[in-house]
Amino acid sequence: MTTRLYYDLAALVLFALVIVLGVPALMGFDGFELNTFARYLALAIVSLALALSWGSAGLLNLGQAATFGMGSYAMAMHLKLKASGEALPDFMGWNNVPELPLLWVPFHSLGFTLLAGLLVPAFVGGLIAIFMFRARIAGVFVAIITLAFLVAFQLVVIEQQGITGGQNGLTGLAPLSLMGWTVDTYGVGFYYLVAGCLMAAVTFGLYLTHSKFGLILRAIREDADRTRFFGYNVANYQTVIFCISAALAGWSGMLYTLVLEFASPTYMSVSFSLAIVIWCAVGGRDSVIAAAIGAIIVNLLEGRLSDVFVEGWHLMLGVIFVLVVMFMPRGLHGVISDLWQGLCQGMRKDRTPSSTPNRGAQPVKSGQER
Repeated sequence: MTTRLYYDLAALVLFALVIVLGVPALMGFDGFELNTFARYLALAIVSLALALSWGSAGLLNLGQAATFGMGSYAMAMHLKLKASGEALPDFMGWNNVPELPLLWVPFHSLGFTLLAGLLVPAFVGGLIAIFMFRARIAGVFVAIITLAFLVAFQLVVIEQQGITGGQNGLTGLAPLSLMGWTVDTYGVGFYYLVAGCLMAAVTFGLYLTHSKFGLILRAIREDADRTRFFGYNVANYQTVIFCISAALAGWSGMLYTLVLEFASPTYMSVSFSLAIVIWCAVGGRDSVIAAAIGAIIVNLLEGRLSDVFVEGWHLMLGVIFVLVVMFMPRGLHGVISDLWQGLCQGMRKDRTPSSTPNRGAQPVKSGQER
């Protein structure tokens, strides 16, 4: 076991204890507070998803909100059909849609919905990745292309009002029924459901980053051409991690819809996608655990600051992000890592015995003295 893996596993155990035991006890198992914190945990998954592509492979995806929105709408479509029963969803009647569109029909099934929330974002992300990485597009151009796709996708969702609900999104959703359990989003059980999903996503992310696959991704991040000369198909590795990141973002979107009980095109906005980048940067893109913690911290600050400073909390968050970029470019993870390494080096120096001259040593005599 490497030292880095040991520290990551220790951090995972500590993180799980805080999320599973500490947070509910601290909040007194209050339903409203747990629902609010469950929202932070759901957003932590999309932050760590970005860390997998950005931190591991150096691929800054500014369109992460698009795949997040796909997962969100997949879950919302299922719950909307359940709420509507045999009738058409209400917004379709308002838009003179005569019958249920074929796109909606499979979402009667929860199994199909869960698969679609993961596979559709992965498929779309894979198409974009093949287009970019087979052409060896890298650096800032990846960010530009993914941002352009995000804007175009949001416009399509808003324009197709009869299918997606347009600017209003999908509201009036039924509660989720999971294996006979009707999910109460303000119950303790739902909080543990979201927390369990986050722990599973973090564990999967750690497995990827510490595997040979993760090692190759880091090599691609440092020097893609040199990795290609070693015989690795760089485009394939970049495409796979892009698909995995998109699938995790869709998973996060499904949970987010369950928490807020609606889906909206604002989930696919440029501002939301940039917010994901901020969460990942604040926590530290080099670690999936740090990226998840960054999302929780920033959203927790946002909730508290918006209550105290109704008008100026956006400015305060902006200032925090600028300070992080200027003084902590590797995020909180980088600061903690540097402090820990400095502490370990100081302890090693203290343990090393000081070198003293050997007083019993005799001077070497020259040939004349002999």
